[in-house]
Amino acid sequence: MKLPKALQSKLKLREENNALRYLPLTNTLVDFASNDYLGFAKNELIFDVSHQLLVNQNLKINGATGSRLLSGNHSLYPLTEDFIAQFHQSEAALIFNSGYDANVGFFSTVPQRNDMILYDELCHASIRDGIQMSHAKAYKFQHNDFLDLEKLIHKITSNFQLPASIYIVTESVFSMDGDSPNLEELTNLSEKYNCYLVIDEAHSLGVFGSQGEGLVQSVALHEKVFARIMTFGKGLGCHGAAILGSNDLKNYLVNFARSFIYTTGLSPHSVATILMSYRQLIVQEEALQKLKNNIIHFNQEKMRLGLKPLFVYSKSAIHCAIISGNQNVKATSELLQEKGFDVKPILSPTVSEGQERLRFCLHSYNSHQQITKVLELLSSCVFK
Repeated sequence: MKLPKALQSKLKLREENNALRYLPLTNTLVDFASNDYLGFAKNELIFDVSHQLLVNQNLKINGATGSRLLSGNHSLYPLTEDFIAQFHQSEAALIFNSGYDANVGFFSTVPQRNDMILYDELCHASIRDGIQMSHAKAYKFQHNDFLDLEKLIHKITSNFQLPASIYIVTESVFSMDGDSPNLEELTNLSEKYNCYLVIDEAHSLGVFGSQGEGLVQSVALHEKVFARIMTFGKGLGCHGAAILGSNDLKNYLVNFARSFIYTTGLSPHSVATILMSYRQLIVQEEALQKLKNNIIHFNQEKMRLGLKPLFVYSKSAIHCAIISGNQNVKATSELLQEKGFDVKPILSPTVSEGQERLRFCLHSYNSHQQITKVLELLSSCVFK
């Protein structure tokens, strides 16, 4: 059966704009594209100890068998959630099947009809989708601009119909820019107006802190944040996510978050991998230090080669070079890939038109030589 004409037209328009998405094939290029910052996705030790944990727990089953509220709450769930909560110095943790599920579950459920959500304009699609499903009103503020945020708060609080609660939403590391907000300034602002601060730490876990605990905890501001969303598909190299907060918040989500209630739980193997990845994070000081050294080296080489003006400021594992136009950025990416480096283009409409970019993801297993070479190639493309 043919696709409806309206859908065909939308696909054709994407193709005409050189923005049609497709599923890439596996390649053997030098990895500057994946989110596997510490190489945990390929870590054989984590694979082996995860399997052994299942054997030790006598959990030789392939699936959870149902939602966690029915038959799927196998013994590894409370064990892993307790470990995560302790690691992140949080009262409680609740595991979701993915970062997307966690954000949709939280934002569609927690803010109420008389509440207000103020979110950074560059927040991830999963946050925005959750907000769209919420009954609360929502307004975006300019990226990392807390003067703009405070103006919004003043505008809202000067209204005679005050919101019951105000939620401020941001990310500790933004996925398409790699930059971070000033968290101290943000927490002070949140406290000043009695707001509930929610921070997505998807690209911070495994990158910041002495044990990769994330940016919020590394600057000792975790007790001032109402909820943190930790995603495991990046720095931990596995799958799933957890919402960190109070026991009351966890209890509320268990009772009302539809993306938690109405889905089959993660398999024992998936939860075992989460737990063992966290345990590996504690002892994997070398990988974390290598990643931090590579971030420093990348920034130094940008300076040396005169590429700094091209890049969005970042001290994270994500570095983005703005090359406007889908055709231009795709052509540059193809040149780098032809030379053996997997650097992906980020096209509009994923980012705003004119903000198309090359996205470099750094890892503990990239060498300094690889970083220097790929940036020298970029320099030759840009300054030819």
